[in-house]
Amino acid sequence: MSQRQNWFEGWRLLAVLSLSLIAFSLWIASMRQFEVEGVRMVIRFTARSSLLLFCLAFSAAALARLWPNAWTRWQRRNRRYLGLSFVASHAIHAGAIVAFAKMDPAGFAEATSAASYIFGGIGYAFIIAMSATSFDRTAALLGPQAWRVLHLTGGYYLWFQFMVSFGKRVPAMPLYAAFLIPLLAVMALRLTAMAPKPRRRTAEAS
Repeated sequence: MSQRQNWFEGWRLLAVLSLSLIAFSLWIASMRQFEVEGVRMVIRFTARSSLLLFCLAFSAAALARLWPNAWTRWQRRNRRYLGLSFVASHAIHAGAIVAFAKMDPAGFAEATSAASYIFGGIGYAFIIAMSATSFDRTAALLGPQAWRVLHLTGGYYLWFQFMVSFGKRVPAMPLYAAFLIPLLAVMALRLTAMAPKPRRRTAEAS
């Protein structure tokens, strides 16, 4: 591949996406003078950016297997960095949630529940563990089998959490159903990619 094609990859990809997320989040918050409503807009924005980056990372291997082409090979090569960009997005999301809790404790208490603390806490525990083992040295220390179990379990848990988080808003705001489409598509892709390929029958000698 040419140098130009290789530019937007690896750590450079992670840096560009992370800095873009920070810049957009600051711009969104500034639209409301960094007050509570601006912080809540950042929470919504990063929830959606996290969804997009998660779907790109979680579907990379399946897409590369089902439809090998320049895009899917790029996506598969950069799955680690797309995943770490998802971590950066969700770190901003967490920071905005903390800011919301400090700026408007009553509004925060109304918008959250014990279940959101528990399941959200488990999700962030998986994110921390998966990001910490996304490097060659830490992955080697964990071992290939444990690494696979952690990242598969964490990936499916986060998929389920996204489905619940966006799905529970559909009755009040039907347009939120649009956010479920990429999640369902990613799961369909993964299940299709995991299915054994049918064996070709050899022609019988006449």
